[in-house]
Amino acid sequence: MGKYLLPVIIGTLLGFIARIILLRTDFRQYPTYPTGRIIHLSFGFIAAFIGSVAVPSVLDSDWTAVTFLGLAATQFREVRKMERDTLEKVDNKELVKRGQAFIEGMAQAFEGRNYMVMFLALISTLISVYNLWLGIILGFVLSFIIKYSIKGKLLRDMAEVSEGAIRFEGPNLYVGDIHIKNVGLETSRKVILERAVGAIITPKNENGIVTFSNLGQRQAMLHHLANVLGSYLDTGEPDFVPLSKRKMEDGRIALFFLPMEKEFQQIQQVLENVPILDSAIRLPSESNKGGRNK
Repeated sequence: MGKYLLPVIIGTLLGFIARIILLRTDFRQYPTYPTGRIIHLSFGFIAAFIGSVAVPSVLDSDWTAVTFLGLAATQFREVRKMERDTLEKVDNKELVKRGQAFIEGMAQAFEGRNYMVMFLALISTLISVYNLWLGIILGFVLSFIIKYSIKGKLLRDMAEVSEGAIRFEGPNLYVGDIHIKNVGLETSRKVILERAVGAIITPKNENGIVTFSNLGQRQAMLHHLANVLGSYLDTGEPDFVPLSKRKMEDGRIALFFLPMEKEFQQIQQVLENVPILDSAIRLPSESNKGGRNK
């Protein structure tokens, strides 16, 4: 076992470094710093160590290591459950909620990254057994490949964002030509005209039209706006709650939002960088729609 000690150490360290690279606390402030980061880095170290020690076990024909890997994978599912439960509890106190689809996507991401770290540590350790430097180089290369390959699509890849004029026709609120809701109080209508901003999301193709019809994706847009720009909103103010509505004829989405600062350029930039949720992605253009396969 002594001959495998250095490769196991290298594999574990490379896997742990990869988890550090993949861990980022952004404007969503999740995972929290420092508690949330410590939890995820600890799980990352465990995943890297499990992946590394599996190599010498298999090379010595100790096939129980395969069972051990399966058991570890089962335990890492608890990471997903832990994240889901935590985010759901936090979401109950948000003025503009993330929504179930966004929460599930984040939970899946944290679970999947532990599997990636385990795989990277396993490959790095295996190569290091035969060539130490090649294993180190391959570990760093895989770290950056994983970092950039897991990046999903952003809203700007599937749609264009433009400003929509806020206007009233009687008590009916419109963003551009899309009806949002009925606002009965005159005082609320006055505040909305002064502070509200409207945005029109225009899908670039059929895939975008179907994807942005997903309510979870639309809620994620509103949550991102509230997180970055703040929201002119408090409890008991239903007239000011951010909303999205869909123009069913062409698939455009109208967003109604009251930011703390009324600057559309900032709003546009935030919206263009909203991630497309895995659960929302639809690709109808790639289906044969009942036609014959060619």
